[in-house]
Amino acid sequence: MKRGTLNFVLGLTFGLVFAYFGNIYLATSEDEPSFKVPRGGHSHHGNDTEAKKLYDQVRVLCWVMTSPQSLEKKAVHVRATWGHRCNKLIFISSVTNASFPTIGVNVSEGRKHLTGKTMKAFQYVFHHHFDDADWFMKADDDTYTILENLRYFLSSQNKDSPIFFGHHFKPYAKQGYLSGGAGYIISKEALRRVGAHGTKASMCRQDGGYEDVEFGKCMQNLGVKVGNSTDRFGRSRFHCFDPATHLIGVYPKMYYTFDAHGAKNDRESISDYAISFHYVLPANMYVLEYFVYNLRPYGIHYEHQDLNQEVR
Repeated sequence: MKRGTLNFVLGLTFGLVFAYFGNIYLATSEDEPSFKVPRGGHSHHGNDTEAKKLYDQVRVLCWVMTSPQSLEKKAVHVRATWGHRCNKLIFISSVTNASFPTIGVNVSEGRKHLTGKTMKAFQYVFHHHFDDADWFMKADDDTYTILENLRYFLSSQNKDSPIFFGHHFKPYAKQGYLSGGAGYIISKEALRRVGAHGTKASMCRQDGGYEDVEFGKCMQNLGVKVGNSTDRFGRSRFHCFDPATHLIGVYPKMYYTFDAHGAKNDRESISDYAISFHYVLPANMYVLEYFVYNLRPYGIHYEHQDLNQEVR
């Protein structure tokens, strides 16, 4: 390879790497600037009969964890993109904001209080919205969720079974726990158990620790099982990083140690019916929205795939 060509390739490679890690930094930065919600574009063209049918048959309540500082930086973009596809959408914060709106659960802000916010959020949902849905999803305000794929997956599951689904990590509890950032979804029976026994400190930690780990321990104590959310080819559907990270496979060391399914990467490891991605920048909410619901290669017609595993 000629020196000039080699320098070009190396320059391009390092440029992509720095751009990639720059995005990861921005995704986790608290100083990310806010911007206005983009104006709506054209609707996608396609037959959505099956999606509408599942919307009525598999009712999903989504509650999104946010904060007063993040409402206009992050939460507003969830509301403008995937959030409106939930059967019921609720934003949970530390204080009530009637104009957004958000529900305040009277918990101090900060990472060390995320467990408290989560436990009180599920109590609120149990007492006010138990009959409004069959499944109840917790997501962060930098999580992007494809509700049609979630409903398809849940269509083969039993809402009356004590079970919950998400991205499965294996330590800290006998059955492991589910990533909070990737979003986890609990059945109606699981929510009933949280409502009945979740305020007991002997069963569920009420605050402190790592939110997703503590909620996983709580579920185990309540007899709620971790379900398998991979598709029938063993590909992942819930993802605790953004799409680029899972495609490239540049994971933190802990991910290789903790992931219950072997920390796979590349396009063949992600389900065609992927459900969620985490650390999604506000601007990339709209990028994913466009790619998922608008961009189509002309002349290629897609048929439905049967990717759900047989439930025993």
